Amino acid sequence: MLRNTESQYGLVSIVLHWLVAVCIVGLFALGLWMVELSYYHPWYYGSTETHKSVGMLLGGVLVIRLLWRLGNRRPAFEPNLAQWERLAALSAHWVMYLLMFGVVVSGYLILTANGDPVSVFGWFEVPAFTLGLERQEDLAGQIHYWGAWALIGVASLHTLAALKHHFLERDRTLVKMLRPGP
Repeated sequence: MLRNTESQYGLVSIVLHWLVAVCIVGLFALGLWMVELSYYHPWYYGSTETHKSVGMLLGGVLVIRLLWRLGNRRPAFEPNLAQWERLAALSAHWVMYLLMFGVVVSGYLILTANGDPVSVFGWFEVPAFTLGLERQEDLAGQIHYWGAWALIGVASLHTLAALKHHFLERDRTLVKMLRPGP
């Protein structure tokens, strides 16, 4: 089943969810590692090229994911969830979307601050868009850094909540995002 149903996420939602999750965790880890590299480290150039290229591709996937989310029903909450848990889950999802887009856009603004396009693995270039702000790169860098940390924090809470529901509550909250329905 490709589309979501009342009781289950569809294959497209599941694939997009896990693709984005893996990219975010990978980009966060790569970002932490690459900022510690010296300019002369053999991986300095390759790590930054990978980080920016995957980040730009992730931006496109996020647009697809958001459009897919808006065009598909969300499966119903499990009946055992309290109203505050439902509100917390919905809020966390929208905060994560906001943070994901904020981190991607701020990364793009860092890269294009000088007016240069962003090369994506040498396959194509994303044109530059500068805001004309003084110190655009620095401001965007702060947003990128703190947004990434905030995203990892909210995503960690999201993960812990899913694991709580799976192992302690023994409901289908996590299972709905692991395999598509019939």
